[in-house]
Amino acid sequence: FSPITYSDHLSPPSNLSLTRDVCLQYSPPEELNGSYGFEIKEMRKLLDGHNVEERDWLYGLMMQSNLFNRKERGGKIFVSPDYNQTMEQQREVTMKRIWYLLQKGVFKGWLTETGPDAEQKKFALYEVCGIYDYSIIAKLGVHFLLWGNAVKFFGTKRHDDKWLKDTEDYVVKGCLVMTELGHGSNVKGIETVTTYDPRTGEFVINTPCESAQKYWIGEAANYATHAIVISQLNINGTNQGIHVFIAQIRDQDGNICPNIRIADCGHKIGLNGVGNGRIWFDNLRIPRDYLLNSVANVSSDGQYVSAIKNPDQRFGAFLAPLTAGRVTISSSAIYSAKLGLAVAIRYSLSRRAFSAVDNGPEVLLLDYPSHQRRLLPLLAKTTPETNKAIHVVSSGFKAVLTWHNMRTLQECREACGGQSVKTENRVGHLKGDYDVQTTFEGDNNVLMQQVSKALFAEYVSCKKRNKPFKGLGLEHMNSSRPVLPTQLTSSTLRCSQFQKNVFSLRERDLLERYTSEVAQLQGRGESREFSFLLNHQLSEDLSRAFTEKAILQTFLDAEAKIRAGSIKDVLGLVRSMYALICLEEDPSLLRYGYLSRDNVGDVRREVSKLCGELRPHALALVTSFGIPDAFLGPIAFNWVDVNAWSSV
Repeated sequence: FSPITYSDHLSPPSNLSLTRDVCLQYSPPEELNGSYGFEIKEMRKLLDGHNVEERDWLYGLMMQSNLFNRKERGGKIFVSPDYNQTMEQQREVTMKRIWYLLQKGVFKGWLTETGPDAEQKKFALYEVCGIYDYSIIAKLGVHFLLWGNAVKFFGTKRHDDKWLKDTEDYVVKGCLVMTELGHGSNVKGIETVTTYDPRTGEFVINTPCESAQKYWIGEAANYATHAIVISQLNINGTNQGIHVFIAQIRDQDGNICPNIRIADCGHKIGLNGVGNGRIWFDNLRIPRDYLLNSVANVSSDGQYVSAIKNPDQRFGAFLAPLTAGRVTISSSAIYSAKLGLAVAIRYSLSRRAFSAVDNGPEVLLLDYPSHQRRLLPLLAKTTPETNKAIHVVSSGFKAVLTWHNMRTLQECREACGGQSVKTENRVGHLKGDYDVQTTFEGDNNVLMQQVSKALFAEYVSCKKRNKPFKGLGLEHMNSSRPVLPTQLTSSTLRCSQFQKNVFSLRERDLLERYTSEVAQLQGRGESREFSFLLNHQLSEDLSRAFTEKAILQTFLDAEAKIRAGSIKDVLGLVRSMYALICLEEDPSLLRYGYLSRDNVGDVRREVSKLCGELRPHALALVTSFGIPDAFLGPIAFNWVDVNAWSSV
């Protein structure tokens, strides 16, 4: 018996020649040897939409600092979080990265400057931070968008003067304290109670039971010094509904304040750079001016005053700032999908597998029609610049785009095989970080119900007042119902007017069916809310139809502004792919008879044709995302050198 040492496994037998003549070598994508089919920089301006120079400036700041875990792999520099760190280490280094960006002026004006230009710059820089690590933008979102925006929207000038500049400079570190153990999406049902003591001029906040403990509160576990507390307000025995308060939860040395208990939520499937915590309030007293009083106020003698008399309207006003959070969630989901696709498509343009003929060369992954089918429709769904449309109805976009992101990351993970299991290649770990998006700041299924309810209310209101539809993109319902051709040729399927017609017909029919079903149930004595619940499937179909039509419109608006040329031609292919894959994946088109079985077959065949036509543009499109090489995974480039013995 001869023992085998560790080195024996790694050293090839002396009689085996591993020369470059017989070994598989990395070949860069053929597209790099020639010219792209369109101007990359112009396409990037279209896709990013704004602040391209500021985005590149921030990419550069991160690439030049060792805080962002610079590593050399295969002759290239990469930056990505170190996923081998403990939860505590991830939280600490994420905070250090935020301090670095603060010192470089990245957050200047995020709360103290106003206007569209300032908002666009903020969101552009926010998106770039997310390309590096979602934990960073989750922390920034809690601090600026939830805490900071709550002060801006709910407070008055005295609150702005006291809190905004200190928040922007991180003298104050804020969080939003809304979700409870027993109540998440149902904000109206939260159990935390605040009363007013006219003798001292203070509000008193209490956690009356364990289900009322505040849960999943971002940054509460470690760093937050102040909190926006969402609580029921009880004045003289009358519950006035939820209101918004400021409470200090730590002193400047990080010590937890009296009458507050805080516990850590612990390790999570992702986002471990964010310290989520649980909070209990035990007769916590706060000054009267810590009520953010733009919507309602309590006088010094304890009288409740509000210009909004309707409790439901008041509740809606209190939830308005969450729109900004949903907008950024939707946008970051798209950028995450872009990152996954950039890695997976680049890998598929250099990795080969199997031969099409005996003894022939192996075939590139992206030359297989099945691989094109896996990735290119997802690329089409990721390409439209949707920031403007997101503001139309943040709920629908947040749901559809975060679901799309998770599906895209899963497909990219599988399309890269075992290499994507390695965290350095980014794709696999992104799934764990971004999964939470489907439930935080509103469970996606609940948000889709909100969209359908808004459409229902608009439909009923217009019909009742006998007024034309105006708003929510429903103007098409003022015209006669479009008639679709029975024979769907290739040119018909790619025609923008046909695509617009079929999307409009689907939305119109589903809205009419939904309102009719709800009305019938109400006619039999059921409540409106229960009638909504019984029609949950129609509700989701309608909300998806509405959101996908809004995204299609962003394609059409973008195309209309571009002069004839290569970019317009490629966008036309991408738009047709988006429209047809939406039709192919929606069973309601066949269920309700908008398309025949033969039509559905026509759509499927056309999608396959479009895959082949988009294949030559795949690398150019993901390059147009503008993500620097350093932020992608090593398998996006020379994956042979990265894994060579010399790199061990």
